[in-house]
Amino acid sequence: MKRLTLALCLLLATPVLAVEPDEILDDPELEARARALSTGLRCPVCQNESIDESNATVSKDLRLLLRDRLVAGDSDAEAVQYLVDRYGEYILLNPTTDGANKVLWAAPAAMLGLALLAGGITVMRARRARGPDGLTPEEQARLDELMKP
Repeated sequence: MKRLTLALCLLLATPVLAVEPDEILDDPELEARARALSTGLRCPVCQNESIDESNATVSKDLRLLLRDRLVAGDSDAEAVQYLVDRYGEYILLNPTTDGANKVLWAAPAAMLGLALLAGGITVMRARRARGPDGLTPEEQARLDELMKP
């Protein structure tokens, strides 16, 4: 009985999308396009949630605006560009890689390269400071003194 209850709970725990029945378009092709586009647009309130998943009022307004643009005959790119022009690039969940964003996309690789370079230089300096046995001259003298019979 417990297993059945657990299985039912897991089945019912699937994510629920926030699109309400009054928002759904009559044309299934336009609705599919709207749903596909709305999964790539960020809710300005929820930040890391798409407007398709968010229950915020502004997300509902954005979903309706997107559907209005598609019904008006905009292509997918034109509809998204309209929202970007109106709300800025922040509305895109997956930002573009052109313009100033190139710096942001390249920053992690550049920082990793700098960290590896700094680590390599540190290791090389440490090796040079030590003798052939891996000991500094002071450590070697102390070891020799301890090893005397």
